[in-house]
Amino acid sequence: SLLVYCQYSQNVFSIINSVQITEKNAEPEKTLLTYLRRNLGLTGTKLGCAEGGCGACTVMVSKYHPHQNQIIHYAVNACLAPLCSLHHCAVTTVEGIGSVASKLHPVQERIAKAHGSQCGFCTPGIVMSMYALLRNNPQPSMHDIQEAFQGNLCRCTGYRPILEGYRTFAKDGGCCGGKGQSNGCCLTNGHTQEHDNSTLPAQKLYDQSEFMPLDPTQEIIFPPELMVLSKQPQRELRFAGERVLWIQPCSLEELLELKATYPNAKLVVGNTEVGIEMKFKNLLYPVILAPAYIPELNIIQNTQDGIQVGASVTLTVLGDVLRAAVKKLPAHQTEVFKAVLEQLRWFAGQQIRNVAAVGGNIMTASPISDLNPVFMAASCKLTVMSKGTTFFFHVQGSKVVAFHDLIQNTEAEGQYFSAFKQSPRKEDDIAIVTCGMNVFFKEQSNIVQSIRISYGGMAPVTVLATATCNRLLNSQWNEELLEEACTSLAEEMSLSPSAPGGMVTYRRTLTISLFYKFFLNVQHKLSLDLRKEGVTVEDVRPEYATATELFQLDSPSSVQLYQAVPPGHNSDDVVGQPIMHLSALKQATGEAIYCDDIPCYENELHLALVTSTKAHALIKSIDTSDALAVPGVVAFISAKDIPGSNMTGPVVYDETVFADDKVTCVGHIVGAFVADTQAHAQRAAKAVKISYEELQPVIVTIQDAIANKSFYQPVRSIERGDVAQGFKDSDHILHGKMHIGGQEQFYLETNCTLAVPRGEDGEMELFVSTQSASKTQALVAKALGVPANRVVCRVKRMGGGFGGKESRSTILSTVVAVAAHTVKRPVRCMLDRDEDMLVTGGRHPFFGHYKVGYMNNGRVMALEVRLYSNAGNSLDLSLALFHMDNSYNIPNIRGTGYMCKTNLPSNSAFRGFGGPQGMMIAESWMSDMALSCGLPAEEVRRMNMYKEGDFTPFNQRLDQFTIDRCWEECMQLSDFNKRKDAVEQYNRQHRWTKRGLSIIPTNPFPLRLQIIIRKRRLSLVLVYSDGSVLLTHGGTEMGQGLHTKMVQVASKTLGIPCSKIHITETSTNTVPNTSPTAASASSDLNGMAIYNACQTLLQRLQPYKDQNPKGCWEDWVKAAYFNRVNLSANGFYKTPDLGYDFETNSGRPFNYFSYGVAVSEVEIDCLTGSHKNLHTSIVMDVGKSLNPALDIGQVEGGFMQGLGLFTLEELRYSPDGYLYTRGPGMYKIPAFGDIPIELKVSLLRDAPNEKAIFSSKAVGEPPLFLAASVFYAIKDAITAARAESNLTGPFRLDSPATPERIRNACEDKFTKLVCSNFHC
Repeated sequence: SLLVYCQYSQNVFSIINSVQITEKNAEPEKTLLTYLRRNLGLTGTKLGCAEGGCGACTVMVSKYHPHQNQIIHYAVNACLAPLCSLHHCAVTTVEGIGSVASKLHPVQERIAKAHGSQCGFCTPGIVMSMYALLRNNPQPSMHDIQEAFQGNLCRCTGYRPILEGYRTFAKDGGCCGGKGQSNGCCLTNGHTQEHDNSTLPAQKLYDQSEFMPLDPTQEIIFPPELMVLSKQPQRELRFAGERVLWIQPCSLEELLELKATYPNAKLVVGNTEVGIEMKFKNLLYPVILAPAYIPELNIIQNTQDGIQVGASVTLTVLGDVLRAAVKKLPAHQTEVFKAVLEQLRWFAGQQIRNVAAVGGNIMTASPISDLNPVFMAASCKLTVMSKGTTFFFHVQGSKVVAFHDLIQNTEAEGQYFSAFKQSPRKEDDIAIVTCGMNVFFKEQSNIVQSIRISYGGMAPVTVLATATCNRLLNSQWNEELLEEACTSLAEEMSLSPSAPGGMVTYRRTLTISLFYKFFLNVQHKLSLDLRKEGVTVEDVRPEYATATELFQLDSPSSVQLYQAVPPGHNSDDVVGQPIMHLSALKQATGEAIYCDDIPCYENELHLALVTSTKAHALIKSIDTSDALAVPGVVAFISAKDIPGSNMTGPVVYDETVFADDKVTCVGHIVGAFVADTQAHAQRAAKAVKISYEELQPVIVTIQDAIANKSFYQPVRSIERGDVAQGFKDSDHILHGKMHIGGQEQFYLETNCTLAVPRGEDGEMELFVSTQSASKTQALVAKALGVPANRVVCRVKRMGGGFGGKESRSTILSTVVAVAAHTVKRPVRCMLDRDEDMLVTGGRHPFFGHYKVGYMNNGRVMALEVRLYSNAGNSLDLSLALFHMDNSYNIPNIRGTGYMCKTNLPSNSAFRGFGGPQGMMIAESWMSDMALSCGLPAEEVRRMNMYKEGDFTPFNQRLDQFTIDRCWEECMQLSDFNKRKDAVEQYNRQHRWTKRGLSIIPTNPFPLRLQIIIRKRRLSLVLVYSDGSVLLTHGGTEMGQGLHTKMVQVASKTLGIPCSKIHITETSTNTVPNTSPTAASASSDLNGMAIYNACQTLLQRLQPYKDQNPKGCWEDWVKAAYFNRVNLSANGFYKTPDLGYDFETNSGRPFNYFSYGVAVSEVEIDCLTGSHKNLHTSIVMDVGKSLNPALDIGQVEGGFMQGLGLFTLEELRYSPDGYLYTRGPGMYKIPAFGDIPIELKVSLLRDAPNEKAIFSSKAVGEPPLFLAASVFYAIKDAITAARAESNLTGPFRLDSPATPERIRNACEDKFTKLVCSNFHC
């Protein structure tokens, strides 16, 4: 526990484990996260985004709250919390609750043993969110647990194992899907699943009976000395920093005086807005006033008119107060309270709500505020004060001090109030449109007495629909009023086609759709209330009822199926057993070391990049004078400082380390500053002035590239059969197009490099978060002009990679290495999230144009497809043609692939590497064809699927073909036919919500071998004289469990327990010339290399085993050691017989194929475009699994990344190539609430793969595409919605299927009204 308290002398005193630390002259700009990591060396708390959007930095703050007269514990984002704000607070980090070395806390143990930690970078934050919840509520509900994680993200696991592990803390575990697990199981509490298939046995991936019990009495107590200090009279605190003065007044009078003295001072309570402005918008606020502890601003008082809430009251406290009022007061008096609570459910994450204040939310005056439309519609009163003046006004923006907000209730009946928020993601997302709607009716009637409708997201400020409200006065609440309101709103809520935020048609449609929801909600409640008074008015039609329901986050359930080891299996043989990730416990305690956790070297400097603000321009001049004047700045590094070659690139040297005279994208690295701190380096980077001469054209999109014929060469084609004849023989020909957006890898640990010059012979040691240690070594050596043997690259572990650190990590490593060489000192750089997203690129956007010929029965005869990928400003890694058929046998096929050269940062590998895009376009024409034929899509897909012995378009024979088995098992696992009947029945009974169902196969090729040299691996196995084994191989650990699997392989081969084997790191001075850990090939190739080395060692030890057959491993090793036997061995393996020739379309490009099938069911809201993932069943062929726990984790994690790709994640660029979505605030990956409510994963049984280590198969990439089943289930639901408007046949739905695209595709009277008014 960290105890922090501040004094007037500008000192911060800390007590950690009874050790007092004095921090003199506390810096107002320093965050708690920086203090923990840099000053105290507590690196368990991670930096993931610096904007409070990912939760990696979560810690628990405890303090005595004088206004509540109690000790409170709450989770906060350390990346936003100013150190100066922690006066009289205790801070608990992940290191403070337990450790592997001493004793684990149950929260740490359960996430690790439940397989809920893969890369582990997000794990400490999730652990602390759960810990903070348990400190307040030792027996939470599953709803409480899910709510606690709204501010946490994980990119690896798919969330299921985290929730399942922590379900064991819940008092209402709900349906666990565990088929007999005792804690809260549905089989013991009487609940059963609707489509349960009890014939399938489920295995446990862990034994929860081994979990330590939670004992709340053993938690760290709140420091008594803090209690004493907190109860003493408070005094003003001042902290003067390098640029900012922080003042914490202790009375309202002091605050008003300070505000008069410093009229431009910012008021900060939670720092959730100002902190982001100063960090990312380069704004400086020289004076900050912190009114968090002023009594008058913390008031909560019930009055005759409502509840008076002080401006410093946090949103969490506000929610608690309103929930208590709702329980206590009559329902008609709490309409507004319930509306505010509904908005608070989806307001940011729990960590933000814990510190963000009501007054701050109002005074920010955001045009998309969640709460201001509610306050405005409710006519809430705001009291504002300045020195000598107090006045009231209704909620808007202001520059004076917010005193308190009066949230009104009403004594009279006849009021109905609703609030709505529509955002791309339900949890922790900014709104597209928000609204508050308030209507009063004349006594015992449905005649409108007054009405207020307020919208956010439709203007620069929150606006009232005044004209519409006036037109509805004295009207009856019926269909005529609805028609009048919708027509009026379509006119009044107008937007310019170029309005900021885009989505103009969608936003205008939402204003009407949300009013319609309000109309139905009021109509239903009004009919019930008036019926009690003996007055009859029309109720909502039954098929419209679901439009009135609030979104509910159901507790997820899951089943995992795999082939357990047979009875009598040797317990020492761990291959095939679900053992825990070897680093999971260290990751859960914060003891696992990542690149930026390495302690700072003496004289170490920090680096910040200077990047281009233009997409295509010549550099005329670079003025660094102001930047070099920033305190602590040592040097500016640019192309002139490179001692070797400025040319770089993963395959072709078509990039530069630094832009020399020309930039070709926004984010092109121009230079870098090195300084004594990261803050100083970043400040200098922002102060540099670059003059450009802009060039044309600026090519951003694929359409731009097509128009300008901007393509990389060669243009590749694959053709088989007679395509022209195939079209002639077809009954029908269908044309179509589809666009698939790009995707950011969003590894939780951003790119990081620490370069340490060794001072002689040009030697350089690099600690890097990279998938490509040898490529990093080679490119750094090239830039430094030294042989590769002078550069050592070390990789301990990565906080995620997903392909994004395969090649793009080198653009940072080379820069840092050049800087370290120049200044002759160690240099470190860990990119901020916005920098990382700006410079590294991501998954390629794709555009597909297809022509398909087919017969009346749905049989495909011919296909011609053109695939365009947005490669960016360099070739990097770009391909997809091998996937254009997905799993379908097309007798006549031609595919052409174009790599578009654009002015975007080079796109690169990302889990699947072009495969998901190619297969997605295949499923698009398959879906269109099924709709055109009027046949069930699953029948058309099944009819056209490959069979054993068929040949692919690249003429490779399919053997050991299992996709038909996967298909049949998935149909059974999901109970597809029964589920389909239920979906059809649901759709007949509901107009405004529709369900969809889809089954999709995947036929990815895990060993994508365009570069044959990559498909070889080396290993080094060292046996020490005490019998311990040190294992080194060419693969890197990024959370996929590669090191764990390799230890399992070595354990089985050598016949010794895993505990005797250790892997320290991947380094180029132990295993040279390694290939990137990518393309799902690492377990196969490294496993075989390790097997090879172990076999060599066993041969050397065999004579000593023969001499002493009753001896043990240590005896044989010691005997060999004393007999001077070499106890180290190199292993080598290359995949045999690989090669492919595009010109002749011949060869064997892949060693084997992986197969899988998924069924998904969704429910869409036709009025808003939101959707729920109701069910997913997955059957995946992974051969004979090396580790079912890790493999199921890869299946679920890959599936959730695919879910983001196809339904949520959207990169948005300006026409000038500027990336708008540069962090979790704007770019949304799936969250805890996005996982399917019911998730079943089965690893196909009895499917050994003789071509890989111990009959296993690759598993990293193949499952991602199975999330296309969700996309096509959404399309199926949209089809049902369109049928209500008599729209049938194929329609275009681009990916991702965002709420905007879903709503616009569900054409109805409201969309037509907007389009007719807007001239769509």
